[in-house]
Amino acid sequence: MTSTAPDHPTATIDPGTEVGLLALTVADLERSLTFYTAAIGLAVLERSDGAATLGVAGRPILLLREQPGAEPWPRGARSYTGLYHFAILLPTRADLGRWLRNWLELGFPLPGQGDHLVSEALYLEDPDGHGIEMYRDRPREEWQWSNGQVQMATLPVDIRGLLRDAEEEGRPWSGLPEGTRLGHMHLQVSDIRQSADFYHGVLGFDIVAHMPMALFVSAGGYHHHIGMNVWHSRGAGPAPDEFVRLRYFTVDLPSREALQAVVARIDAAGIAHRQAGDRVVVQDPSGNTLVLQAGRALSVADAAAIEGVI
Repeated sequence: MTSTAPDHPTATIDPGTEVGLLALTVADLERSLTFYTAAIGLAVLERSDGAATLGVAGRPILLLREQPGAEPWPRGARSYTGLYHFAILLPTRADLGRWLRNWLELGFPLPGQGDHLVSEALYLEDPDGHGIEMYRDRPREEWQWSNGQVQMATLPVDIRGLLRDAEEEGRPWSGLPEGTRLGHMHLQVSDIRQSADFYHGVLGFDIVAHMPMALFVSAGGYHHHIGMNVWHSRGAGPAPDEFVRLRYFTVDLPSREALQAVVARIDAAGIAHRQAGDRVVVQDPSGNTLVLQAGRALSVADAAAIEGVI
């Protein structure tokens, strides 16, 4: 029997926790800025020598740092731990359709797709091979749960329906709309059990889907804030320095008290970390770097402060 709410809706980590800002290295900053502004629809919020912060309506989502000549992110039968994809959440289905229409009008091929029951998602890569998901959520009351696990699938997306919704609204494309944010992260990890011990056992995220080769965790009954898999990275380590990479992403807790509760569990587990004010830098067992912070990175100054911690 299924229900429309999780069996255990109260997460150990504060239910208001989200992911907030992602930092990547890229080989050619100008090339990446052209892609992320024209094809993705982000706006440049700030530029400095070899780096740029992009976002929507003043809210930072992505920080790019140039590493000239870096190799593209390797994909295939054998890879490294790091980024599988990051997911940009758009407010409505029509917004996703408007983004898709612009993507196709720019001459890009139809993205990969997945109707996951809880969401509709489109998949692509940036010029450096970083994986990207553009998606919209279905209303939470339509999500189905069984024994604390959210019901998800990978079905074809109604592409015509997305485009029709955008057409019916009649609004022109003008970039990603206010309310767009980093919805979730999907990581390549070396070991699922170790990842579960860290993300669930220490940080306190709920496990909402668990498979032999993949794990999905969330806060506050979301379908997932962090996914991870070993499809190409079982037993692997971080990529060598010559490759572009995931530098870090933030886990944004709603209060200092919520952050302190997580830090206390990190201390109790004996996990090394660095702290600077309300920000704590820690690595998962696969070498992926997280920045835990109280409050959300809603300004360019916040993003710059995070850079100072790394």
